[in-house]
Amino acid sequence: MLRALAVDDERPSLEELVYLLNADPRISSAEGAGDATEALRRINRALQSGPHGPEAIDVVFLDIHMPGLDGLDLARLLTGFAQPPLVVFVTAHEGFAVQAFDLKAVDYVLKPVRKERLAEAVRRAAEQLGPEKVAAPRIPVHEPDPDQIPVELGGVTRFVTVDDITHVEAQGDYARLHTAKGSHLVRIPVSTLEERWRSRGFVRIHRRHLVALRHIGELRLDAGTVSVVVGAEELQVSRRHARELRDLLMRRP
Repeated sequence: MLRALAVDDERPSLEELVYLLNADPRISSAEGAGDATEALRRINRALQSGPHGPEAIDVVFLDIHMPGLDGLDLARLLTGFAQPPLVVFVTAHEGFAVQAFDLKAVDYVLKPVRKERLAEAVRRAAEQLGPEKVAAPRIPVHEPDPDQIPVELGGVTRFVTVDDITHVEAQGDYARLHTAKGSHLVRIPVSTLEERWRSRGFVRIHRRHLVALRHIGELRLDAGTVSVVVGAEELQVSRRHARELRDLLMRRP
């Protein structure tokens, strides 16, 4: 069973998060801290207590925007400890996901927090800590629809149709899916999407970009540089991918 610490400077959000954590059967105890400084003091006590001591903390559910020391600052401090607790970020801001996972975060949960989404974060933390930490059965995961990909937006899971995706941009362990209506960040490496969607007409044009052939409007050559126009964007094609891309476009019906 996991011992959790929730950190949030907004009292209603903190109380709700602690309540949801305590309702999860894999959490043996959850307590709250109103800012990062208070949390750091609590974590120091936990480390002095040892991993099996009465003050131990296994995972910290951490807000990002807080006065003074913010959540990212606290996570950076924890990376310097010999045996730090795991970190799950719980925030209303999508834009810090790449930084969060650079700090080895277990998960990145967007507010408003949904019970099912938080349960998935707890499951990931339990898996990292090992089977001896949690005895509850895993929640069955249904196979995703191959024609759609789930994305989170403001705490709501929506489904983007793969055929609507014009191109994919690599952002660390994340990928940003671009459509005509906007973009969405998902926790899937571009290399995984490249393999999964090759048969659907997606091709790698650069280490940062995967493009749907059907959405390429123009192929441009300028002083030895190759680029493609996808919607309103012009994307550079690396030399190693240029010939393959030209061949694929020539064969495109």
